[in-house]
Amino acid sequence: MREIDEIHLMYPFYGSRKIRNELWLKGYNVCRDRVRRLMRRMGVEALYVKPRLSLSHPQHVKYPYLLRGLTITRANHVWATDITYIPMAKGFCYLVAIMDWSSRMVLAWRLSNTLDSSFCVDALEEAIATYGCPEIFNTDQGSQFTSEAFTDALLSRGISISMDGKGRWMDNVFIERLWKSVKYEDIYLKAYGSMKELKKGHNLLHLLQRKKMASKL
Repeated sequence: MREIDEIHLMYPFYGSRKIRNELWLKGYNVCRDRVRRLMRRMGVEALYVKPRLSLSHPQHVKYPYLLRGLTITRANHVWATDITYIPMAKGFCYLVAIMDWSSRMVLAWRLSNTLDSSFCVDALEEAIATYGCPEIFNTDQGSQFTSEAFTDALLSRGISISMDGKGRWMDNVFIERLWKSVKYEDIYLKAYGSMKELKKGHNLLHLLQRKKMASKL
């Protein structure tokens, strides 16, 4: 899974077949079905134009995409969020970050050992408590973000919900760049042994804090 994560970060458009081929080149005797199963467990999918980018829930409400043709030039106009897989020396966890689209500022982040919606809601509540409410909140159609707990936290505050649709895979490019910095400059170098160590990691905190400060410089 660590190798799959590195390959996906380097080639985010690779599907299970090409990732399997890369693993073969690295000496791993693994079949495509196993690669697919591990990718699903990690929450990893190839980024390319297709109807949906994340595993959605068939019973959750999907919202329209509101950013087409929209010029975003001020803070708190549009926020966005994403989740990434974090490998550790023993096991793995997930990191969610909420970013202001205009400033590229990380407003809040959380770690979790499951892919439920609660840690995403916690990050959202912290960001709103600290920075106020955005006008629009944009997400993909992943089940964490279409859950009632997450959408109700937005709707109850009058925040418009926007969800990526067909052909909008580039909308998370800013957070993808953040993930690349976090992993190459900290996660892959440190091989943290637990979530507790990860939360205390000085480099990780520095990288996320640097993103918080970037818009102020």
